[in-house]
Amino acid sequence: MSEKDHYIIDLKRLPVGRHSFDITLDDGFFQSLEKTEVLGGNVEAQATLNLREEDYQLNIAVHGTVVVVCDRCLDPMDIEIEDEQEIWSDEEENDQSPMTNHQLDLSWLAYEIVSINIPIVHSHQAGECNKQMELLLHDHLCDEPEPEDNI
Repeated sequence: MSEKDHYIIDLKRLPVGRHSFDITLDDGFFQSLEKTEVLGGNVEAQATLNLREEDYQLNIAVHGTVVVVCDRCLDPMDIEIEDEQEIWSDEEENDQSPMTNHQLDLSWLAYEIVSINIPIVHSHQAGECNKQMELLLHDHLCDEPEPEDNI
């Protein structure tokens, strides 16, 4: 069983009641994902599952740091992540419902919370970008206003 599989919870095997899980998303986890903007990081998550006969309530709190590429200088940069989300199972079962397949992938749910907390634009604070790249950007900036089109 891989470390990633360790966070897949089989709901059929758990007794009804409250369960707690600690999850770590580290460099290895982020690097194992295909096509992600996250290069690495260290994010801790605490999940509390309230499992009932017909449904469940899941609360996941994440906090830590992820490494992404700066949009401006293309160097790696850290982004702090802190969030808490509550997830309820659907009362109406469908083929995609976690209650139908009786498994919850806590690491993937924690990753999704992390990913929605990454800003669309990520760049270093002023003056913290790669100096060589800032010089190149400055050399290629157009300081003249664009001509207005007369239609």
